[in-house]
Amino acid sequence: MKFLLISIALSALTVNLAYAETGEKLYLQHCASCHGQKMEGGVGPNLADAIWVKAQAQRESIMGFVAKGSPEGGMPAWKNKLNEKQLGELADYILMPKFEKTTERNAVDSYPELKHFRLPVGFKISVYTDQVPSARAIAVTDSGIVFVGSRTAGKVYAVLDKNHDGVADEVITLAENLNAPIGLTLLNGALYVSEMSRVIRFDDIEKSYTKKPVYKVVKDDFPKDKWHGEKIIQASPDGKLYIPIGAPCNVCDKENEPYSKIYRMNPDGSNFEVFAKGIRNSVGFAFHSITKELWFTDNNRDEMGDNMPSCELNYAPKAGMHFGFPYCHSGVLPDPEFGKLRSCDEFTPPAVNLGPHVAPLGLKFYTGKKFPEQYRNQLFIAEHGSWNRTQKIGYKVSLATIVNNKVVSTTPFVEGFIQNEKTIGRPVDVNFLSDGSMLISDDSGGRIYRVDYQ
Repeated sequence: MKFLLISIALSALTVNLAYAETGEKLYLQHCASCHGQKMEGGVGPNLADAIWVKAQAQRESIMGFVAKGSPEGGMPAWKNKLNEKQLGELADYILMPKFEKTTERNAVDSYPELKHFRLPVGFKISVYTDQVPSARAIAVTDSGIVFVGSRTAGKVYAVLDKNHDGVADEVITLAENLNAPIGLTLLNGALYVSEMSRVIRFDDIEKSYTKKPVYKVVKDDFPKDKWHGEKIIQASPDGKLYIPIGAPCNVCDKENEPYSKIYRMNPDGSNFEVFAKGIRNSVGFAFHSITKELWFTDNNRDEMGDNMPSCELNYAPKAGMHFGFPYCHSGVLPDPEFGKLRSCDEFTPPAVNLGPHVAPLGLKFYTGKKFPEQYRNQLFIAEHGSWNRTQKIGYKVSLATIVNNKVVSTTPFVEGFIQNEKTIGRPVDVNFLSDGSMLISDDSGGRIYRVDYQ
């Protein structure tokens, strides 16, 4: 299991940092020629993680192994060259979390706000990259290429971690001069990008992303309204593409127009059809990892005060469902203007109300193996945070625990994007690397964060 580059769990350190400073000198003098300057491995094995065959990730175990050596493995015994104090210093250095061993000796000092983030025990957060302005949707290939859309820059980026150390090494501009490309999804080897009024496709993306590939237009006749006009896109398990058209207003009745709906279509843009209605502004779709059914977020109306209505997480197991907008909000609250036209009883209520103005956006079910078992097949939601509330709320990643298609609880998972009413970041999307760690995009700070479990 890899150690994180930047960790907020400083209290978990069990090594002597002063010893480790001296241990670095001993390591470079005696060990680096075989194990690499950064413990990346060479003639000897990689020491950068804590999975070793002949020693445990414990101080005493490492000291004993280094002292005795491994003649059959080609490693000499060091007990006659290093005394017990030096062996301890060397072990402390090897065990030190990786951020203390990089060229930025105290990389956490570059992001001091991370010290005040809050996660469950065992989880740690780091900055994967801070070179993606206005980072929005995240799409990740099986090989680990991270594609990110940027709203204000009008670009799509490819983010690469070439040495697999949990920190991006390179950010490549894949495409530019696009109109708010906030939605990305992968399907059949292609990267689909949703702009304000069209969907485009980059074929064979893993082979072409470094070459400024030419895109193909899939569909270009969406409404051009700027109010809730930016669009996400998500491929479904059955090979369809889902895309919303939001309400072009705070609240208005567009029932008989293309707005306030979720649509689906074939990968070539054909068979474009309504899937669900009564949705003000959805900026997040996720398909359950087992049932393959759709869950989505919805941002409810403004101008009804600080505490109403609540934003929603919705469950849509079939086509044709209506979720209430503009007549009913949060499942129980008639709209002051349009509520007299229809009753809340007519509509599908939210799976859960997430809170007023928290602005839930991207969401994703966890299917990896790195996090503890209780997180498997559960739903993580990025809450962008309120912009129009007396006291800000949201600004976090939440966990929705789902049993038999019912949300039994919602709990904070990553907090700290707002500290003393100061905005540190605004989460937009969540996705996962193949190693099971989580990525979180932040369009305010232009960052992508990585959450690991250890």
